[in-house]
Amino acid sequence: MSELLSLGLSHKTAPVEVRERLAFNGEQLTGLLRELRGSDQIDEAVAISTCNRTELYLVVGDALEAESQVLATLARKAGIRATELTASMYSERNCDAARRLYRVTAGLDSMIVGEAEIQGQVKRAYEFALERDATGPLTNHLFKAALATGKRVRSETAVGLGALSLPGAGVVLVREALGSLEGATVVIVGSGETADLCARALRGSGASLIFVAGRHALRAIALAERSGGRAVRIDELPEVLAAADVVMTATSSPHILIEARALAEVMAQRPERSLLLVDLAVPRDIDPDCGQIANVASFDIDDLEAVVRRTRRVRRDESSRAEGIVEQEIQNFAAWLGSLEVRPTIAALRQHAEEIVAGVLAENDGRWESLSERDRERLDAVLHAVVNRLLHRPTLRMKELLDDRVHGRMALVRDLFGLDVDDDGAIGSAAADVADLSEIRQLSQA
Repeated sequence: MSELLSLGLSHKTAPVEVRERLAFNGEQLTGLLRELRGSDQIDEAVAISTCNRTELYLVVGDALEAESQVLATLARKAGIRATELTASMYSERNCDAARRLYRVTAGLDSMIVGEAEIQGQVKRAYEFALERDATGPLTNHLFKAALATGKRVRSETAVGLGALSLPGAGVVLVREALGSLEGATVVIVGSGETADLCARALRGSGASLIFVAGRHALRAIALAERSGGRAVRIDELPEVLAAADVVMTATSSPHILIEARALAEVMAQRPERSLLLVDLAVPRDIDPDCGQIANVASFDIDDLEAVVRRTRRVRRDESSRAEGIVEQEIQNFAAWLGSLEVRPTIAALRQHAEEIVAGVLAENDGRWESLSERDRERLDAVLHAVVNRLLHRPTLRMKELLDDRVHGRMALVRDLFGLDVDDDGAIGSAAADVADLSEIRQLSQA
């Protein structure tokens, strides 16, 4: 039988220097999904890669073998030993794996509890895998249910009320460090969603905004127009750094954009002025050594934890309500997942019993020379009646065991009786969830 397996790391288990090694862009994700689906142990795969987590949700045959293969693949891509990577990874199966995804989608596992952005990120990760034929019946059902759970949490609780986005937390940190942004020059390196959130959080602060972009200059210009700032090219970055009071970076560049050596030369031209750097990117845009330069204070995404900790306390009660909703939805998923295993296991058990009856009759056929045909029919009926009565109560009990432990129980039944269950048909019939992108987009709306 197939199992649901999740493998990943997050801000809770790995520092940014490890997370950035496993931050994948679109092309890299395409290659990763193709490689995962090429394994004979992996039938379905979805990968979530954000600044705070990289998680894989897989449908596998042999979970131990699949986990070993995936760890080796990730370690190779991260350029570190598998044993070193294992210390930062978590691994969960079936309902525990689903619970993790539900909590992630609802914003309950985020650095900033209740953040809204993660729902859209999960939706886009699922769509990405769906468009590349990497999903299947189980992951289709799982992600649709997770997105519905996230939407329910946000509509029925206030867990996201007043929640800071990561860019918002970065701006709070800047305000606390400087006291006021009135008259300050803030340089935002990037032109995507995170840069836009930075601009929104800075709106009304009195700061002058400068947007720096490389490949997406038109997006930077549009962002600058919306925010009352101005846009410059990436090759003008040294010039704007010389005039900056604050720099916030939020790009998807795989390379460092602000090197310590280059920044030291800039700071030498302005020895009396300080500079505050906030790096919101993973992989990082700013050389960690920049923080060692005189008059430079440098923060990365992990340094926002103190700001975030205060917001957690405010929403603790709402988080408890949200966790309750997740558990309700997990019970629904457990019942659905259990139905994939219970029916084929019961069918295989009854077939096994029928084969035993047929075998016993065949083995003793020559011993009953005087047995009439009518008596043979009666004997056959008696043996089948014994089988039916013997299996009646276990069958009823198995149908009732639709909770988050059903997978282990069904595995035990199959192991005890040596049953070989082909689950392809079971999953196909019980999981007739046709992936509909329009439905997924609706579910992703908070």
